[in-house]
Amino acid sequence: MGDQGRSSTSDAIPITLSHHGKQHVFQLQPEATIKDLSNKIQDELSIPTANQKLLIPKLGLLKAPFPDPDFPVADNLENKKITLMGTSSADIESLHSASKAASARDEHLAAARRNQPKPYTTRRAQQDDAKYTFMALRPLPHLPRPERSLAFLERLRDDPGIRAAMRAHRFSVGLLTEMDPLAHTEETHEGTTRILGLNRNRGEVIELRLRTDAYDGYRNYKIIRKTLCHELAHNVHSPHDRNFWDLCHQIEREVDRGDWKSGGRSVGDAEYYEPVGSSEEVAYDHGGWTGGEFVLGGGNGSSAGDGALSRREVMAKAAEERIKKLADAQRKQNESDRDSSST
Repeated sequence: MGDQGRSSTSDAIPITLSHHGKQHVFQLQPEATIKDLSNKIQDELSIPTANQKLLIPKLGLLKAPFPDPDFPVADNLENKKITLMGTSSADIESLHSASKAASARDEHLAAARRNQPKPYTTRRAQQDDAKYTFMALRPLPHLPRPERSLAFLERLRDDPGIRAAMRAHRFSVGLLTEMDPLAHTEETHEGTTRILGLNRNRGEVIELRLRTDAYDGYRNYKIIRKTLCHELAHNVHSPHDRNFWDLCHQIEREVDRGDWKSGGRSVGDAEYYEPVGSSEEVAYDHGGWTGGEFVLGGGNGSSAGDGALSRREVMAKAAEERIKKLADAQRKQNESDRDSSST
C-alpha cells in the first residue's frame, strides 16, 4: 500500500516566495493554479492581486490578469526561487501619505529655486542645448512606476555637466532609455556580471541600467551618470582602445567641471582607470555595437515589431523636437527684445 511521493490530491505542495527579504511558504493542493496562489497571497499577506508581481526563473514576470489563470502551480513553480513584488493595502495608504508630504516639500523647494539667480545663458547656448541633447526619453512601460524612470532620465538629460559635455562634443542622441534588469546579466563561476549601459549605432540609442535587480529601487545616480559618459564616448569610438579611454576620461572631467549645481568643483587632478573584472560598478559594456532595430523593452532584437524604432523614425522625431525647441527659444527672445525696446 506504500504510496510514493504525492500520490493523493490531499497532499499539499510547498511554494516558497521571497518578499522584502523574508521567506513565505504557501501550502497548496497539487491541482492548484496560479490564480489559487494569487488568492492565497492576498489572504495571508494582504497584498491585493492587482499589486502582485511574481519574478520566476526562466518564466519571467507574471502578474494579474494572468494570461492563463489555470496555469498549474505544481508542474511549474515547485522548488523554484520565486520573488514576490507587491505592496500591502496598509503600506499603500502609508505611501500615499508620505507622497503627499514629499510633494508639498518639493513644491516648497521648487519655489525657492525659482527665486534663485540663474546662470547667464546666451542665445547660442540655448540653441545648442536644443540641438545637442537626447531627442527622446523613454522608460520601459512594462516595469513598475515608469514615471520614476522617466524622471531619472530627465535628470540625466538636464544635468548641467552632461549638457556641457554634449555641447562641447556636439553629441546628439536619438533615444535615451532604460535597460531591463533581467537583460544583459550573466552568471559565471566568478560571480555576476551586469552590463550597465549600451550604445547602438554611435548614438542612435543609449540604454542605461537604472534599476536594481529587484525592480524596487534605483542605482546610484553618479554611477549611472559615469556610465552615460562611457556610452557617450562610444559615439566616436566603438572598441575599448586607447583613443576610447582618453575620450571617456575627458568627458568625465568635463561633466564634473560643468556640474555647477554641485559647486563647480574641478576634478582635473583626479585619477581615472580602465574598468577590469566583473564588479557591477565597472561592467559598463562590451563596446559600441551596430545593426538591428531597437524594440522598446525587447533588448537587442534584430526584428521590428510593435514599438520598434527604425533609424529614420528616431531621426525624424529628433528633427521635429529640435525645430520645436529652436522655435520656442526664438519666440522667447523676440518677446524679450520687444519688452526691452518698449521700456
